[in-house]
Amino acid sequence: MQVLLLLLAAAGFCWGQYNPNTLSKRTSIVHLFEWRWADIALECERYLAPNGFGGVQVSPPNENIVVTNPNRPWWERYQPVSYRLCTRSGNEDEFRDMVTRCNNVGVRIYVDAVVNHMCGAAGGSGTHSTCGSYFNAGNRDFPAVPYSGWDFNDGKCHSGSGEIENYGDIYQVRDCRLVSLLDLALEKDYVRSKVAEYMNHLIDIGVAGFRIDAAKHMWPGDIRAFLDKLKDLNTKWFPEGTKPFIYQEVIDLGGEPIKGSEYFGNGRVTEFKYGAKLGTVIRKWNGEKMAYLKNWGEGWGFVPSDRALVFVDNHDNQRGHGAGGSAILTFWDARNMVIFRNVVDGEPFSNWWDNGSNQVAFGRGNKGFIIFNNDDWNMSVYLQTGLPAGTYCDVISGQKENNKCTGKQVYVSGDGKANFQINTDAEDPFIAIHVDAKL
Repeated sequence: MQVLLLLLAAAGFCWGQYNPNTLSKRTSIVHLFEWRWADIALECERYLAPNGFGGVQVSPPNENIVVTNPNRPWWERYQPVSYRLCTRSGNEDEFRDMVTRCNNVGVRIYVDAVVNHMCGAAGGSGTHSTCGSYFNAGNRDFPAVPYSGWDFNDGKCHSGSGEIENYGDIYQVRDCRLVSLLDLALEKDYVRSKVAEYMNHLIDIGVAGFRIDAAKHMWPGDIRAFLDKLKDLNTKWFPEGTKPFIYQEVIDLGGEPIKGSEYFGNGRVTEFKYGAKLGTVIRKWNGEKMAYLKNWGEGWGFVPSDRALVFVDNHDNQRGHGAGGSAILTFWDARNMVIFRNVVDGEPFSNWWDNGSNQVAFGRGNKGFIIFNNDDWNMSVYLQTGLPAGTYCDVISGQKENNKCTGKQVYVSGDGKANFQINTDAEDPFIAIHVDAKL
């Protein structure tokens, strides 16, 4: 089981399908990849809500093919057989219970929607599916939806093999099979309606939004067409007229004709360059330095903040898809920095300092301050934090408990300045303080 952190890049207000529908001052979504619905419900109540997490991205909840060679791989979840809510994460009753319990403690659920395709062309025929629904991949028969041969793009694809052979050809990328997965004909109103029916069922249950899997492999207008058929969110938990949050998986690392910006009209877009570049900088590869991060964001050619969903780690790039491999950073205990992010939400970037190399610091208004030593020598500096005078608990080495600090303490003087010492042998060579961690 994996725990992965997704962040909403925008600090400010956004609207409609760009708004994550989280509670105020909750800015982070955790990706509980392959978790069971019953376990996610408990996690919402025991850990995520008390620590200020905004929501959970769950694995695809719809029925998928059962793959036994290799035995039950993660990617079988991305090979739909029907839109029945029945997977190894649990059945529909367990899914409903999770959504209800998470919403009741203010943690939203976002569904990974696999709607570009069905299972692989070589999936065979039978009832080897997570709900036991019959299907026949060879003749494109999925009676539990139902889809038939009329509902796929086989006749529209112009590559020799029926597969995507050339990512420089936008027609192949969107009309041919992605790794043999049977490509749905989303230009057909019938197919759009079936996709919308599935998503509306999830909206009725109480989900807050959707990750659109493989969005790059669909025409932006086809996505818009099924999104236009979606209901507003369930008024039991959301204000009347609230639209589902939409973020689309578009792996745009440059070098291909399809751009993430083509999808901005539909919702946010996953920014794979964010985690890849950050990993390169922190590892000091290619001459990169943390000092260069002063204009991090759009200045680095990234998706604009109000259209991006950013992350350092997800199920694809951990496995070498997208911007993957050894550049990826993984943080296992993000809790205190999720709280930091919530405290400083909406505050301006301030009080940047760097040493021209890999020691940097910056604040967020007068609410928080963070400093890093990624150089190979010890650091001792006296910096303007922008924070009110007082003693603060460093939330990296510990946390504030009963008005005491379990980690390092930082003293901010009346002029807002503080001394920071970080040695290269520190377990975590950074310090973060914020107003809610003031003693």
